[in-house]
Amino acid sequence: MLDYSLKIGIICGRRDIADAATRKGIFEPAAAIANKEKVVPYIKETFSDEMTEFVDVEWLNDEGLLIKNTEVDEVVKHFKAEGVNAIILANCNFGNEEAMGQVAKKLALPTLLWGPQDMRFDPDGMRYTDAQCGLFAISKQLRRLRVPFTYVENCPVESPVFAEGMAKFLSVACMVNNFKKLNVVQVGTRLNPFKSVMANELELTEKFGINMNTVNMAVFSQKMNRIYEEEGEALQKEVDKLREMYDTEGITDDHFKRIMTIAYAYKEVFDETGCDVISSECWTAMPQSIGVAPCLAMSVLADRGYLVTCESDVYGAITQALLKCATRGKGAPLFGEFTVRHPENKNSELLWHCGPFPYSMKKEGTVGSLRNAGKPAFRVKDGEYTIARFQGDAGKYTLLGGEFKTTEGPHTFGTYMWAEFENLSKIEKKLIEGPYIHHMSEIYGNYGEVLKEFCKYVPEIEFDDINN
Repeated sequence: MLDYSLKIGIICGRRDIADAATRKGIFEPAAAIANKEKVVPYIKETFSDEMTEFVDVEWLNDEGLLIKNTEVDEVVKHFKAEGVNAIILANCNFGNEEAMGQVAKKLALPTLLWGPQDMRFDPDGMRYTDAQCGLFAISKQLRRLRVPFTYVENCPVESPVFAEGMAKFLSVACMVNNFKKLNVVQVGTRLNPFKSVMANELELTEKFGINMNTVNMAVFSQKMNRIYEEEGEALQKEVDKLREMYDTEGITDDHFKRIMTIAYAYKEVFDETGCDVISSECWTAMPQSIGVAPCLAMSVLADRGYLVTCESDVYGAITQALLKCATRGKGAPLFGEFTVRHPENKNSELLWHCGPFPYSMKKEGTVGSLRNAGKPAFRVKDGEYTIARFQGDAGKYTLLGGEFKTTEGPHTFGTYMWAEFENLSKIEKKLIEGPYIHHMSEIYGNYGEVLKEFCKYVPEIEFDDINN
């Protein structure tokens, strides 16, 4: 399963000066220490939660600051032992560009660069830290060392700018942490008519370290048959819940039991393989095996934190995982494909699929239906969304991403939304000419910049703004 927890190392630093014991005024150690004593507690108190923990370098020396180049290896060793997933370089005065750069280089983790804004100017003209000036130097050292980093502009730690930057960085760190150890399982073979979803699993493993596994339909069918025979009471409880949620007129209990049998079988695969996401066959062999389609099963599992992507789309499954991590597990991604253009709005597109959207995303005040062979049918809630597509093509990998707002449009079957873009004609041409296919992933909220920032840390993936 995807892991949304993070342990972040905070490295506060100052400039290494020969007269530290007697220095007054510019680069005076006491001013850097004062910054640290404000910054570290504030970050811990404001951003720590059940998924986020911070580790500092208070143990390093009497000041609790990275000062000397000789301290680099101690910091690296300590953070590796602590299992840190990302680091913050907090420049508490001009800083030590070499030490900061070497720590980031040796740890090779998502790195946030920031320094508290200088706010003190004495009547005699004296300044004390020049933190921003040092940020320019550290950034160049990181660049020369080929260390990707995220920058939050020089500002007070209490600033909304810092809070927004931290939130984005935590999302990016979560994405990177999970992508580097992603475990994907494919249930069944690729749908033969859908050559558009072909994926290079060898290259995914060689290039990104993604662990690719399979469960064939014979094994999956055995699971479903056993669950259907043994879990009748549990399945009936699931049916009762569904009847409370949806308009289920005309659908028998047995039909729903078979659908939930698929959900339980998927859950077994998650448990047995430890996978993060499943890419599944759906409308060909699955109905032959159990007599129903798995759309509703996918919808139910999505609201329980399990990602199952339909139509054997491995790249789509990876995209779903990335968007889930961008929200640190708090959002439920949708798998809505480009389907038809709006009959009146030239920049609006129907993002649709036959029923796998999570019920939690249903538009408030509307009734969801399960009349179409037990497949969910509802419109999702309105608002601002992020859209994405991870895609491999001829050995090159890109992450298409951007944002849109929902708009009004005709009612239709299945699970859907009407998305309004800046220039749909331009996007249509982009998709037609490739490398992307019509399958897309969406998540509620604005994560376009997060997707772009993520690609900094995986240089084999190029970010592609859908609106450009």
